[in-house]
Amino acid sequence: MDIRILNSIEDAEKYRSIRLEALKNTPEAFASSYEEEKDFSIEEFKNKFQSKASFTYGAFDNGELVGIITLYQENLNKLRHRAHIGAMYVSPFKRDLGIGKALMEEAIEKAKSIEDLEQVYLAVVSTNKSAKKLYSLLGFEVFGTEKKGLKLEKNIYYDVDFMILYL
Repeated sequence: MDIRILNSIEDAEKYRSIRLEALKNTPEAFASSYEEEKDFSIEEFKNKFQSKASFTYGAFDNGELVGIITLYQENLNKLRHRAHIGAMYVSPFKRDLGIGKALMEEAIEKAKSIEDLEQVYLAVVSTNKSAKKLYSLLGFEVFGTEKKGLKLEKNIYYDVDFMILYL
């Protein structure tokens, strides 16, 4: 397993594929939707990799991108001590192999290396027990829950837990 920052056009093509897979297969896990991102170009995905305050990692198994995660730092001066983790996904056929944990650890290590960064936030659907267990094992704590924080089509709602890790 190779975990590294994504940055090339080839990475963007692979990222687009797994990102759309994630949005299609687990719509309750993301604020964005497949419909919103399906027409994004490869360049749009690649441009996301160019931000100085955002770091997207990929987990590769024999050259295949099987997991992703993004760490992004706040830009405003008063919020620069905070970062967020999002877009976390591991392909279903590669789950329970420690890939999600390895991606989270990589993002946390990056966060620790950023000067003046003090805390990392994430949001997770309240019913996602396996993700919440992983995040808790890594030191994240729930600090609030938004009732009906996520609304899918057909009036299906999910509560969202907000978690924080103090570095």
